[in-house]
Amino acid sequence: MTLETLFEAFKQKKIIVLGDVMIDAYLSGKVDRVSPEAPVPIINFSKHEERLGGAANVALNLISLGAQVAMASVIGNDKNANALIQLFEEKSINTTGLIRSDDRETTVKTRVLGNYQQLLRIDQEQTDDINLEQEKQLLNQIESLLKQGYDALIFQDYNKGVLTESLIKQVIELTEKYDVITTVDPKLKNFLAYEGVTLFKPNLKELAEGVQMKIDFEKDRPQFNQAIKKLKKTLNPAIIFVTLSEHGVYIEDNKESQHIEAHARTISDVSGAGDTVISVATLCLVAGMKVSRLASMANLAGGIVCEYRGVVAIKADELFKEAKKLNV
Repeated sequence: MTLETLFEAFKQKKIIVLGDVMIDAYLSGKVDRVSPEAPVPIINFSKHEERLGGAANVALNLISLGAQVAMASVIGNDKNANALIQLFEEKSINTTGLIRSDDRETTVKTRVLGNYQQLLRIDQEQTDDINLEQEKQLLNQIESLLKQGYDALIFQDYNKGVLTESLIKQVIELTEKYDVITTVDPKLKNFLAYEGVTLFKPNLKELAEGVQMKIDFEKDRPQFNQAIKKLKKTLNPAIIFVTLSEHGVYIEDNKESQHIEAHARTISDVSGAGDTVISVATLCLVAGMKVSRLASMANLAGGIVCEYRGVVAIKADELFKEAKKLNV
């Protein structure tokens, strides 16, 4: 498969992203003095910005690569929910899978920046599990989307209560019914609930916590292999894909396993890199790319976004040019 064919294939794919969505808000300004009231900087406010965050950043990455995307989640019935939906609509992300509830608060993370440095973060959020009624409504919306012919569903967990253990299991059953690929970017809480998914993508820390082992990838490779074996036995995913930070990525299916080194880069910010990796991996998977090349492409994309400050989506043209140059 040529890169040209691959990137054209991305534009034909339809992906559902299921998980915790939020607004990343930024209040920024200039600091030139300290308050006389308390030993804190005074910010002369200049700008307020709101961006899609959490699982919604996965949707942004997919949109940036040309795919069609539907978002599925539970949010509040508040003014922040209105702002969130507007942000989705501006990016042409399908919001029919969003459930609004009077019992939930829409998550907003507000970062206060002075002279381009983060001074404070204020979180407005609700992290208890969604209730059975919200679960049922969300399942109905997901099934309605699956009936429309989607290629994959991404579980993107940020530990805010949308991905309950029972919801995960029921969604996996639905995706099996409609023959849809499933990929997962997990968190510890329901780490072992994803039995039988297509691709499971923890980072090294999540893998260690999930299988309850201490892992040093660099110094004790047999120990890492044992953790992979344990994960495989418990969840039986078709593909295990582990991100290893500065050590690159590791991927394994029933035919092969491979460790791919990270590319040398000037790292500015690792925030959101995992979102980019699961997005690219999912699109490559539904496009029919073999796992070793899939891992190389996702590894490359994750590295590219780390060169930018803040959470950014991968740009299709930038990924294409880098992949062409490196012969990925």
